[in-house]
Amino acid sequence: MTEKILVALDVESRDRALALADTLRGSVGGFKIGSRLFTAEGPSMVRALTERGDRVFLDLKFHDIPNTVAQACAAATRLGVWMIDVHVAGGSAMLAAARDAVAKTAAEAGVPRPLLIGITLLTSLSAGDLAAIGVSDTTEEQVLRLARLAQASGLDGVVCSAQEAALLRQACGGGFKLVTPGIRPAGVAAHDQVRVMTPEAAVAAGADFLVIGRAITGAENPLAALDAINDAVGFQAGVRA
Repeated sequence: MTEKILVALDVESRDRALALADTLRGSVGGFKIGSRLFTAEGPSMVRALTERGDRVFLDLKFHDIPNTVAQACAAATRLGVWMIDVHVAGGSAMLAAARDAVAKTAAEAGVPRPLLIGITLLTSLSAGDLAAIGVSDTTEEQVLRLARLAQASGLDGVVCSAQEAALLRQACGGGFKLVTPGIRPAGVAAHDQVRVMTPEAAVAAGADFLVIGRAITGAENPLAALDAINDAVGFQAGVRA
């Protein structure tokens, strides 16, 4: 098993999510629950996995006024999730409120503090998309700016494209977590992702965690697809990265 691979359970129902988790458990580092599954099934979906001992990355990308985000992060912490993400574009006050809420709630509840990760730019965005919303910098410049703000605000790391991982690893150091969606094994369609990279290239670039969804969950044999990815990046069964 490797801790690096997080499988995105972006599926339609609790039954489908649990079936995938049962199939893949022991071969992955955790499972991501995003807005599709959370909206359909609610907090009980998170509890169903955490009660089985799974690490859950709650990927709801909180972005609101500081108090609202702080309360949302506190609620997520009480659910026992392992990782939470917020949009860095919410600003330093929002990030600080989220950071403090996670730490305070974890201490009060007597649970491990979740990793707090900042969203930089969605991997579906291109340079043209940035220009359309009034950002004149390159994607690399904007991602670096947001990553530095996240680090200065006390977050544990950021979500970024693996294409920016090497840049951020150099700028932010080895302890700063880099979570990389947009991972596509060779020969797998990019779908709606723009800034993509293969699993082995992402690891070589310095990514800590690879978020992989459709390449595994949409495969005829999800476990075989996962095993092939593990083999491609040189992971050995039973060894945590």
